[in-house]
Amino acid sequence: MRLTGQRRNPCPDLRYSTLFRCSARVVGGSWRHLFGGLSPVFNPTPFEIADLWDFSYDSGRRLPYPVQLFGLHLLDCFVVLAYFLIILWIGKKAGEVGHDTNDFFLAGRSLGRFYQFFLNFGASTNADQAVAVTRETYRQGIGGMWIQFLVLFVTPFYWFSTLLFRRARVTTLGDYFHERFRSPFLGGCYAFFTLLIAFAACGVGYMVAAKTMMALTPKTYEQMSTEEQASVDAYADYQRLASVDPAELSVAELETYSVLQQRYLHGELKAFYSFVDPVPFYFAYGLIVAAYTMMGGFRAAAITDAIQGLLIIVFSIILIPMGLHKLGGFEGLHDTVPAFYFQLFGSVSMSDYSAAGIVAMFLSNLVAIIAVAQNIMTAGSATDENAARFGMIGGMFLKRFLMLLWALAGLIAIGLYAGQLQDPDLVWGIMTRDFLAPGAVGLMLVGILAANMSTLDASSVSISALFIRNIYQPLRPGRTEAHYLWVGRAVIGVTLLGGIGTALYVDNLLELFKYFISVPAVFGAPIWLGFIWRRLTRVAVIVEIFICFAIFAVIPNVFQSLDWARTRPEFLVQTEAHSVVSTAPATQEDIVAGRATALGDPVEKDFLIEPTGIFFERVARLDPEDPDSPLVGLGRFEAELWVMSLVGVDFTHCQKSQLVAARFFFTAITPFVLLILLSLVTKPVDPKHLDYFFGKIYTPVRRTEAADAEAVAYSAAHPESLAHRKLLPGTNWEIARPLKLDVLGLGASWLVVGLVLLALWGMLRLGA
Repeated sequence: MRLTGQRRNPCPDLRYSTLFRCSARVVGGSWRHLFGGLSPVFNPTPFEIADLWDFSYDSGRRLPYPVQLFGLHLLDCFVVLAYFLIILWIGKKAGEVGHDTNDFFLAGRSLGRFYQFFLNFGASTNADQAVAVTRETYRQGIGGMWIQFLVLFVTPFYWFSTLLFRRARVTTLGDYFHERFRSPFLGGCYAFFTLLIAFAACGVGYMVAAKTMMALTPKTYEQMSTEEQASVDAYADYQRLASVDPAELSVAELETYSVLQQRYLHGELKAFYSFVDPVPFYFAYGLIVAAYTMMGGFRAAAITDAIQGLLIIVFSIILIPMGLHKLGGFEGLHDTVPAFYFQLFGSVSMSDYSAAGIVAMFLSNLVAIIAVAQNIMTAGSATDENAARFGMIGGMFLKRFLMLLWALAGLIAIGLYAGQLQDPDLVWGIMTRDFLAPGAVGLMLVGILAANMSTLDASSVSISALFIRNIYQPLRPGRTEAHYLWVGRAVIGVTLLGGIGTALYVDNLLELFKYFISVPAVFGAPIWLGFIWRRLTRVAVIVEIFICFAIFAVIPNVFQSLDWARTRPEFLVQTEAHSVVSTAPATQEDIVAGRATALGDPVEKDFLIEPTGIFFERVARLDPEDPDSPLVGLGRFEAELWVMSLVGVDFTHCQKSQLVAARFFFTAITPFVLLILLSLVTKPVDPKHLDYFFGKIYTPVRRTEAADAEAVAYSAAHPESLAHRKLLPGTNWEIARPLKLDVLGLGASWLVVGLVLLALWGMLRLGA
């Protein structure tokens, strides 16, 4: 096989910013022989596998270039189209089974362990999480994976939360607030809050799918407009200057770097431009998910999630062997990537994720995770509590193992693209384009779309159920099941399309993930306390929700849009700049500069840690071209840090990782402090109502509805019969004595946590 062609690249170090044509001649060959050459073990020279994008086939006569659609090969388009048709057919068939809201929202509580496993895995795993892990690993090293991997330590607690959800015997968490606190208002508040969060969650799914599509369909340099070419050239200049020691730059270069840095902070510099316009893509993608979910409800979500779960596994694995092959295996990975990128806990100076920050985010996530709307519905759809527990734990741990591969992909990206990507969210798409052949690219794209769809469908159904049961039914009682089903389907469509607004408004996935860790804690704290403490009151929950929601969500969004706040001097305070010395493998530039004699030799390098905003995510010049223009705050306003500063906490000497830790410790602790203090001075809930609620929690789910209702009624009427089940009888604490299955399940869960950490340690040691 002979490959010929010429690379057209005005920025040689930006290999991902261009495409070029090459031709292939296979004497007496066929298309099968040509595609057979695209295996991981075959490395054509002088071009990479990535370069076999737009080729012509020549076997004695030349054929025209294959037709492409928006930069995608027709084979990839066919794979994606076939997948969408299959999913729509499944939604139609699933819709023929459900005839009432119980079938539509809970699949008739008929899902066994198999569907529970894939439903929990698919509903909790979407491509934005893979992108977030890979993105942060690319930015921060292996320590960056904690933005998602911290949920590993939350996983064993699902063993108990799933049991509580199934025994609560309610459809939505809005029902939980209504029943536990006898407050339709709280149920409606949770439903309204979750609708807002759903728009953000859907927006994340759209953004990841669109950014991956954009990375797979870049324009060549010649196809860009003059303005686009100028932006790409400026980005290349910025990366070149950023890679040089400031002491080696001339005065003119320093001035140029300062201007380019400000333009970069404003998002004006781009590494590439794509054929794909995100807005039409958002609408097309949202309509497809809405169509099959509106037809089939939760049953369609469960069936499609089984298929989509397998596709998630495929897309998590497919890039790794090719990426390692390009780098020369794990040894090449360690030779290429600096040692500090392999530190599991980043240093306080070099990383956003120190050990203290990980603990803080874990606590915040533990508080928030129980407030995820679809978890109570996936548990409620199970045939019994054991199917719910095993399905939840199994699906969650499979996701944790896949996270190791996502992090490894981030390390591979460092070795291949260090300093070359203006938007780290594009890493996954860039690697897909560079590694995979036509057809395989379509499979990867299907996997990413499936990962997002499996979350969007489950979450949209749960949001629809919340709206119907906690907002619409109280306002329009006594309507027919057909009417409620029609409204529920309409809400699914509104939720999915409403997420487009978030995708257009927010461009940074990382900030949305931090919102998902902190904001649900507003409701997570009263859910946890409500299950175990009788003294928690309705008034305390209402006041806590308004105070915490203002701090965690309202103030950050309002202040970042007000010029008064964005230009206020006390809000523009930054941390102090400082230098850090770290050991890294020598590069070709180090050899040229005389700092080393061979590639890979350990070299001590000075890393300048730039000042970072304390109360705003970024602080930059209003006019990037004018070094004397006033400073302005950009990004999220950190209201949590601002509140702490009001009581005298000084953050100017802190590092970025310490700011992250302080924010999430505040998020995890403040709701509980407010709830406990306020509950002690407000009126408790009627004991009769509490006896019924906790009677359900102590009563195992029976096989039939009649037997189950009888058992719950007895427990509610005879609360004294439950005293032997309580760990602290005679108190306000409703903590059950652990049974054998509780202990074994929790112990086994922590054992699997240890196995995941051992696998992570082994992965990092390979080739070291």
